[in-house]
Amino acid sequence: MVASVNVSRFEGITMAPPDPILGVSEAFKADTHGNKLNLGVGAYRTEELQPYVLDVVKKVEKHMLERGDNKEYLPIEGLAAFNKATAELLFGADNPVIKQQRVATIQGLSGTGSLRVAATLIERYFPGAKVLISSPTWGNHKNIFNDARVPWSEYRYYDPKTVGLDFEGMMSDIKAAPEGSFVLLHGCAHNPTGIDPTPEQWEKIADVIQEKNHIPFFDVAYQGFASGSLDADAASVRLFAARGLELLVAQSYSKNLGLYAERIGAINIVCSSADAATRVKSQLKRIARPMYSNPPVHGARIVANIVGDPALFNEWKAEMEMMAGRIKNVRQKLYDSLSAKDRSGKDWSFILEQIGMFSFTGLSKVQSDNMTDKWHVYMTKDGRISLAGLSLAKCEYLADAIIDSFHNVR
Repeated sequence: MVASVNVSRFEGITMAPPDPILGVSEAFKADTHGNKLNLGVGAYRTEELQPYVLDVVKKVEKHMLERGDNKEYLPIEGLAAFNKATAELLFGADNPVIKQQRVATIQGLSGTGSLRVAATLIERYFPGAKVLISSPTWGNHKNIFNDARVPWSEYRYYDPKTVGLDFEGMMSDIKAAPEGSFVLLHGCAHNPTGIDPTPEQWEKIADVIQEKNHIPFFDVAYQGFASGSLDADAASVRLFAARGLELLVAQSYSKNLGLYAERIGAINIVCSSADAATRVKSQLKRIARPMYSNPPVHGARIVANIVGDPALFNEWKAEMEMMAGRIKNVRQKLYDSLSAKDRSGKDWSFILEQIGMFSFTGLSKVQSDNMTDKWHVYMTKDGRISLAGLSLAKCEYLADAIIDSFHNVR
């Protein structure tokens, strides 16, 4: 008889660090302070700081339940009605890329899963190609490309001196990259900074990408949620498509429809011909099959039902405007509170110039730590706050915390 040894075969596996974004929520839950604020995770909250399920989503789910929709597997590429709706929402139903069937679209596991499928396509069919990522960017972008074994480097984006866009640095770095690189762009409401290029700057970005034969790769996580307009928030993507460029676009419905837990999104690849799009789609399906087999149906049906019904579509647009409007109001109130309370003469107007659910405060790591340790304001350590988790009633408290941390902590 062999004596068992109490040494795990997994002894060599080290403890992973906590997720820098999701770990914030865990710390927040453990805090018992009355004024605590969770401004870490990008999820919309009501003025009462409660999670919000859109009325139009509840209505559609009721219809689906009454209809008795089944739970059969979807095809690998997802729900056909969703794929049609999501591509048309992104590019516009009358766009030549749609009419000419030049877009390969498959349903993905929200934005993250869609980015991951595209990353594997890059690794498999563009060996050695580099992806350029903005500095800073969403915390998961680098993880996704690392896990797909796709090399990446950063281009300048945020200018700490102006708390604005380093446009010259961005253009210079994109120009200096090896020809044929993939350039990851945030379609609207840049995460984490909330700083977007102007329409004129987007034109110049397209110019340099075209000159260098780069491939634009858009991450569109906030269409309709940033400005309140689906068309305005898709303008950057449509500009590149109108130039005849081949491009990749990952989409998510977590924010604009509040379908965070449904994991609903898509990867769209615009090709130069319908034949190329058919071949690309076949390979996207081939990548998805061993990765997750096929995507979930519930969120896809919600999106397809809403976009496919004019009355429901209008209801959704109205709710999106309401959510975007609440965040704009909070942004304005925070700016007003900072300007009224800060006697130093510091210009806080960059907060109003940013867009979407996030604001990049310009606070350092130690200042962000002070926000949490002293003021019980939970946020990521890069100084990003989610305005979606802020109420009008808490703006003055937050302003006090920011002013104290900015001026008294070095």
